[in-house]
Amino acid sequence: MPDDTSLLCPRCKVPLKDVRTSGGIFYGCDVCGGRAVTIELLRKRFTPESINPLSLHAMRGEGRVSVPCPSCRQPMIGVALSARAEINVDVCQHCHFIWFDAHEVDTLVPRQPEPVAPELPQKAREMLAIAEVERLSKQAEGPDLDSAAPEESWKQIAALLGMPVEFDAPEEQRRPRATWLLSAAIICASLIAFSNLREIVQRFGLIPAEATRLGGLTLVTSFFLHAGIIHLAGNMYFLLAFGRAVENFLRPLRYLALIALAAFIGDLAHIALDPRSQTPCIGASGALPAS
Repeated sequence: MPDDTSLLCPRCKVPLKDVRTSGGIFYGCDVCGGRAVTIELLRKRFTPESINPLSLHAMRGEGRVSVPCPSCRQPMIGVALSARAEINVDVCQHCHFIWFDAHEVDTLVPRQPEPVAPELPQKAREMLAIAEVERLSKQAEGPDLDSAAPEESWKQIAALLGMPVEFDAPEEQRRPRATWLLSAAIICASLIAFSNLREIVQRFGLIPAEATRLGGLTLVTSFFLHAGIIHLAGNMYFLLAFGRAVENFLRPLRYLALIALAAFIGDLAHIALDPRSQTPCIGASGALPAS
């Protein structure tokens, strides 16, 4: 917005004074009563029907050369307020100032203030506030705290044992064959290894200090071995309970690729923690968070 000290009345050549209103600032002449107003302020204060014809005439340059602009001193053009109006106002096409002589602005139709909704009684406001607090409280609790117990018996038993269970599982579009096959392979490999666990773990477990032995094969074989029934059962529970939904979302190939990548990253993290360790590492736990 230009500084008001630089604005001059195009009629009287005297400085204009700024007049502050609730809708904005316009600039008035104390001598002739004229006003310099921006198009933005007019749009706030008056109806579009009053302003649009004026803007249209100005954009088309439909008017005669008139007095200099109060701001940039370029010649303004005199345009009609509307097709039926006998009043012309002066518009600057450069800085969008509009000059109204005394009382010309009175011909514009002001905007009607938006109706104010009646204020609710104090009792009603209190009831609404209490209802909102209760809604936010329930939202903060989360959906699981007020959920019904799972219908499946095995889920109820798992929940009693402190194991996580899945609520409102999405409908499976296909059977989770990749999860079943992977689980079967892990179970078979672990059960076979239980017959001579110490020797097999020493041979096929991941030893950080010898990570590249067997050509790096232990990065894979260690995934399928487990230290005991409880270790195996816990990992298989997580894989079978939650791997199905991930496979359903990713599809089998991407799901298996994700499991392999997670297992590899888990092995690298284990090696990085103690690269000189001679203790074998086994189990699928490093990859199961991905499921």
